This record gives sequence, C-alpha cells and structure tokens, in this order.
Amino acid sequence: MTSWFRRPHPPAQAPLPAPEPPESPAALSGALAEQMAYINRNAGRLPTECTVLARRITDAASDVIGLAATAELDIQVAITVRKIVTDYLPTALRTYLALEPDTVEVPGGQGVTPRQALAQQLSDLWAGALDVRAAAQARDADALISHGAFLRTKFSGSDLDL
Repeated sequence: MTSWFRRPHPPAQAPLPAPEPPESPAALSGALAEQMAYINRNAGRLPTECTVLARRITDAASDVIGLAATAELDIQVAITVRKIVTDYLPTALRTYLALEPDTVEVPGGQGVTPRQALAQQLSDLWAGALDVRAAAQARDADALISHGAFLRTKFSGSDLDL
C-alpha cells in the first residue's frame, strides 16, 4: 500500500570529486595554459621583449611541470612554479597593462620607465624560473644516480651470498 503522506526521497547523488591540489601537475598545467592565453591575448599591448620574456618564463615552467610525468615534483619546486604562474608573472603583466599607454615611457621617481621596470621584473623572474628548472632536473639526475647505486648493490655479488 502506498502512503499518501510519505515524502519521496531524493535520488542519491554521487559525491563530487575532490578538487586537484593546487600543486598537482594537472592544476599547474591548467594555470599555465590560462597564463599563456593571457600573454597571447595581450601581446599587442606588451613590449615585444617583454612578451618574449613572459613566454620564456612559461616555457621554463612548462618544462618543470613536464618533469612530473616521470617523477613527483618536489613540493618546494611545485609551490614555486605555482606562485610564478598564478601570482608573480600575472601581477607584473596586469600592473603594466593597467597603465595608460602614454605613461609607459615616462621615467618614474627612480628614473626608470614602467617599460624598463617590467622588462627587469620579467628578466628576474625568468632567471628564477631557470633556477627552479635546473633544481628540478638536478633532483631527477640525483634520483637516477641513487637508483643506479641501489641496483648495483642489489644485483652485484655480495659477501652474504650463500
């Protein structure tokens, strides 16, 4: 018998998947793709050398993220790449792009134009991105050497062999 006063139960819903951690390769790749699209959209408003530097920074970040395909990224490396892609680079670009076009060549209080300041910031950021890439690659090389030492120990003759 069906009850007229019983409320129907809503259908069970599948739980939502947990979001990717911000330092995961997938999250980093997504943030990097957004930043590259932002650079491409604004390339005509940025000085050419700054567009090139910004793309070099994203290329270095992409290289580091690509290393995650073969080994987990060190957390410090992953955090640094995330900050470069989601904070440092976009902040420098947005700040410059917020300026009126006729002010980018006017020297400020320290005698530096906004265009020069952006170029210097991007140069510093690129150097930092290269350092992070080198550190990540060195970690992978160290891991390979350690693995080779393990294999030599594991499979070479031992005094304990019976």
